[in-house]
Amino acid sequence: MIERKLGREGMEILEAFSGQECLDIVEKTPPDLILLDVMMPGMSGIEVCEILKASEDTRAIPILFITAKSSKEGKLEGLNAGAVDYITKPIDLDETLARVKTQLRIQEIYRENLELQIRLDDTRKTAAIGAVTQGLAHNLNNLLGVVVGYLDLVKTGYNNPDMVQRCTQLMDKAVKRIVNIVRQLSIIADNESFSTTKVLLLPLLQKSVERFKSEYKVETNVSISNSNSDIELQTNVEVFESILGKLLINGWESYPKETNGNRPLDIETEVMSINGNLRLLVKVNDCGSGIDPIIEDNMFEPFVSTKSSVGRGMGLSVARHSIRNFGGELILKNRPTGGTCALLTHPL
Repeated sequence: MIERKLGREGMEILEAFSGQECLDIVEKTPPDLILLDVMMPGMSGIEVCEILKASEDTRAIPILFITAKSSKEGKLEGLNAGAVDYITKPIDLDETLARVKTQLRIQEIYRENLELQIRLDDTRKTAAIGAVTQGLAHNLNNLLGVVVGYLDLVKTGYNNPDMVQRCTQLMDKAVKRIVNIVRQLSIIADNESFSTTKVLLLPLLQKSVERFKSEYKVETNVSISNSNSDIELQTNVEVFESILGKLLINGWESYPKETNGNRPLDIETEVMSINGNLRLLVKVNDCGSGIDPIIEDNMFEPFVSTKSSVGRGMGLSVARHSIRNFGGELILKNRPTGGTCALLTHPL
């Protein structure tokens, strides 16, 4: 009766007379929807549903249970197994048709959304590649222009030692920025797995702050609030220090240019459970200007920056890429009291 009713609506029906036959048919010809009887000889409908939902290939196929059980417990058992709806006996054919059509419409919307998501991802990738290419060309052209300009000055004034020395220093600085851009692009393009070692967290944070001050030539107060001095972290020390340094300089540079004296930064840590897994949460807080709305949606893309100096806009991209290689994550958000909070999660 159900087959005739659905067939008149132009639907193609595949029939199975046992749970195993159902699984065999689905493997060869995956359907858009499965009407599954709960009580069958041999393998029950609940067992068949659990097998289908355990496979990546068949998990998304919606299952409507047909059952004589009308109790709440019976329905919950099927829904917990992965069914999307229930049809109870005695069967009302018009109601069954309506439920089937509803689920098919939902499936159609799901597929359209999936296709749209794929197209959107492709568009984003294309846009990201274009942005990186444009940013790379802009930065390298500007830096090479600096090198060529000072090189011309050296050629015309080679008999002036003071000018030659000054021009050489400026060219050296520009070349180092070019090397740094290429190095950071290599990090983003690379998915290398770094060797890790177990280290105490507090000394690691202290060394990261020392490296930040030395590498970026910054003198400022960085406080560390470590909730547990005995925490050990399995990580790559070099990469972790580099990530934290990039977050600290991002916070330091967020203060207005006219800020004189100290630009305080604060590091907070705590261990928390995320989806049953223990993770280290590191917060880098500043009291700067906060996230500029202009770059809020794409601040992790390479060369996206509010800094006017050439060669900026790579730090956050590299930091997030590096922490994701460890299975962690990085997000930035505005603090209610002003400034920015960079939240870094790292598996213990």
